[in-house]
Amino acid sequence: MRTEDFDYHLPPELIAQTPLEPRDASRLLVLDRASGGVTHQQFSDILELLPAGAVLVLNRSRVIPARLYGRRKDTGGRVELLLLRREEPGVWQALGKPGRSLRKGSVVRLEPAESSVTGIRPTVPSSTAMDESNVAEAEVLSVGDGGVRRVRLSPESGVERLGEMPLPPYIHERLTNPERYQTVYSDRQGSAAAPTAGLHFTPELLKSLVAKGIQTAYVTLHVGLDTFRPVTEDDPQEHAIHTEYYELPEETAVVLTRARVDGRPVIAVGTTSVRTLEQVGRDRDKAGMEESEAIRAASGQADLFILPGHQFRLVDGMITNFHLPRSTLVMLVSAFAGQENILAAYQEAIEQKYRFYSFGDAMLIR
Repeated sequence: MRTEDFDYHLPPELIAQTPLEPRDASRLLVLDRASGGVTHQQFSDILELLPAGAVLVLNRSRVIPARLYGRRKDTGGRVELLLLRREEPGVWQALGKPGRSLRKGSVVRLEPAESSVTGIRPTVPSSTAMDESNVAEAEVLSVGDGGVRRVRLSPESGVERLGEMPLPPYIHERLTNPERYQTVYSDRQGSAAAPTAGLHFTPELLKSLVAKGIQTAYVTLHVGLDTFRPVTEDDPQEHAIHTEYYELPEETAVVLTRARVDGRPVIAVGTTSVRTLEQVGRDRDKAGMEESEAIRAASGQADLFILPGHQFRLVDGMITNFHLPRSTLVMLVSAFAGQENILAAYQEAIEQKYRFYSFGDAMLIR
């Protein structure tokens, strides 16, 4: 297995720059992983494509406005911070620019920033722009590998008030409505990027799915920006996979256990839900738990790298967007559906002018 095995050429004009309205107007490529057969639908058809009794697992993580701007207190020099992951209340991992000026002990006075080309932040009236209540500070606690800083935010609420929502590096259009980079059910702050498969769901569609007898269950996995990082090693097994905080609550564990007893399929919405469920499944195996034992609530740092050859334990199907070449995510979907099936389906999607990546169209793999 080589990283180049997961490469493909995507015409840049197929990278979606803006979301469609309504959310479920996107196209849906349906892939039968047993045969490799492909059909073309609309996302709203998911209501007919999922069987009654299925369990739909969604990631309720919400994107934080993780890009912060300010000035060093000692020199007044301009600084930009990009929050990567919350370690504990008020303490985050972050990248900083310019990096050389952000040493241990540096303090940055955070201030409102104008909306940028690639993101949008909550509006702050100009009359209050320099009010003390509208300012926070970030102190650099330490500097680690790769220039990653540990910073303490005082107060942490300054992120919500002053931050700008970061969009993926391949999106160059301005996002006028920040809620379009959030799922309609997100309520757990902590992601630096959206779990994009969930962006296609509307409240009405979710209600219709429940009315049909499809159960919804929720997990949390806070997405880090490493999700966009390509694998550079020739052998993907040498790639150091990033970790992300996850939580599978008790109520979801009960739903999943009952579905397994009844023989009902579990459909994960997005690779983040897949990673959460399969992390739990792997940890069950490592603990020596029997297949028949109940699934238990769990939380921690997901460190599972899903590659072809992975034995899927809890996931029977998935809804996902189209992923970047040579990425850990295209490797994950290849592990589930087969590398040849995935690359053939991607080529079909390219020929049919599907929209790719975060604001793009979706796949149902079953």
